[in-house]
Amino acid sequence: MKIIKKFRLILLILFCISFNTNVVKCYSEELTKLNLNEEINKGYLLIGIKQYLGREKNIFSQNRFLSFETKKGSMLEIISSNGLEYKAKKVDILFDRVPLSTTLLIERLVSDPFASFESAKRASLPLKEKGLDPKITYPNDWEIWLPTRAKNLVNQNFKLKKISIEEKIVPFINNEYVFQKLDSITRIFSNENIKINNVEYGKEFYLIKDSYGSWTLVQKLSFNDYLRGVLPYEIGSDAPMEALKAQAIIARTWAIYNSDRFKSDNYHLCITTQCQVYKPSFNNNLNIENAIRETTNMIMTYNGNPVNAFYHASNGGISAPASESWEMKDYPYFLTKYDFIGGGNNKFNFFYKNEKSLRNFIFDKNNKYLGSKHYLFRWTKKIASTQIINLINEQNSSFQKDKTIDLKIIERGKSGRVIKLEIRQSGRIEPLILNKDDIRKYLKFLPSNLFIIDKLNDDFWVFTGGGFGHGVGLSQSGAIEMAKLGFNYERILGHYYEGINITDFKSIKR
Repeated sequence: MKIIKKFRLILLILFCISFNTNVVKCYSEELTKLNLNEEINKGYLLIGIKQYLGREKNIFSQNRFLSFETKKGSMLEIISSNGLEYKAKKVDILFDRVPLSTTLLIERLVSDPFASFESAKRASLPLKEKGLDPKITYPNDWEIWLPTRAKNLVNQNFKLKKISIEEKIVPFINNEYVFQKLDSITRIFSNENIKINNVEYGKEFYLIKDSYGSWTLVQKLSFNDYLRGVLPYEIGSDAPMEALKAQAIIARTWAIYNSDRFKSDNYHLCITTQCQVYKPSFNNNLNIENAIRETTNMIMTYNGNPVNAFYHASNGGISAPASESWEMKDYPYFLTKYDFIGGGNNKFNFFYKNEKSLRNFIFDKNNKYLGSKHYLFRWTKKIASTQIINLINEQNSSFQKDKTIDLKIIERGKSGRVIKLEIRQSGRIEPLILNKDDIRKYLKFLPSNLFIIDKLNDDFWVFTGGGFGHGVGLSQSGAIEMAKLGFNYERILGHYYEGINITDFKSIKR
């Protein structure tokens, strides 16, 4: 039997070799499910650079077509888990819709949407403790999926969803010589950088089926290559060297800590603000190269574990704990304190107890705070009631455009940030209560949750506030100013992350 199988394999290979070398080869290379933890331990990140491929039904959509090309001497190779192997200098992949012979019915419990991964993860923890196996997903917003057997164990925030599927999205190599189906995991690689839709990205990619029936193009990157595409877009190439070093350590730490963000889709991170902004970068900036090289493998740890290294553009002069921004636990390395050198929190005036003190702080023109030169360190927004109603209705609410609204801050955190906002509308019995990160999800014009509200009349409101972002962890504008004042990256990180250590990632047991 073994001799017969071997003979058949030899015949098959000989048959395939007889074709033009650019045509599909018929031998296979085994592809298995990617091990996310193993890739991290080896120093690699899997980044979803093009998500939801094939989802749109418009055949002219950019999400229905990918073109891969090398320009120099190397060929690019495609190896699919269905046994297909193909080599060429240019390959096109088309995502087509194939009818199913039988309609597929899927039932699951789906949570109400969360404003952030952090809040979704926090909500998933008690579900895990019940043994319910929650799955955090991001089809449009962050959601939690549960099997239907959990129906009687969850609250009204979960709804039963029934999905009928009559067709599936299938990727095909679509070239002059071949139209061939690809399967669940497909590896695409070359010895030289590959252009994808005329944009140069890198050398190694995977095409992976996601949790929603569509596909994601995933790039495999070393930590350092990933940081080359993050630092220019998160803090800027012209930042001082010590600020760049601090950002390199933070971005590396954040990526490792949050590497389960897209676990349900079999990769680590995305390239948008839902993760860290990443774009392929081949124009090597000497300062960025030096900052990455001089901090290679360095991460921040607390009690021997990577920290949840939040950062943002500007804290408006005062830092916030994590629980003020998201439905999550606090971390001991994030404190509420004024952001100036030696400011500490020993004489801190808790603004949630005193609205007058908060107003004095927001209207204070003193520039003693780090990062006070940032363009959104202080800001004012005059907003029409109709604009607020339109933004609310974008989130599937039911506010009426011809009715007046009233805004009221119900609760503030210790840093003065709004953590509960009430919006009432005439004729509507129940008010809309927005909590923490939902506030900026609904009211997109707000740069931060550190604000006060003044009513001009029924038609207009004035929001006056400080900072850009959530206010937790490092303030990039503050770090830049500290670097200009002569502080090194260790001092900068120690200022924003209390009690942390800087550790070589390879020395940590995972």
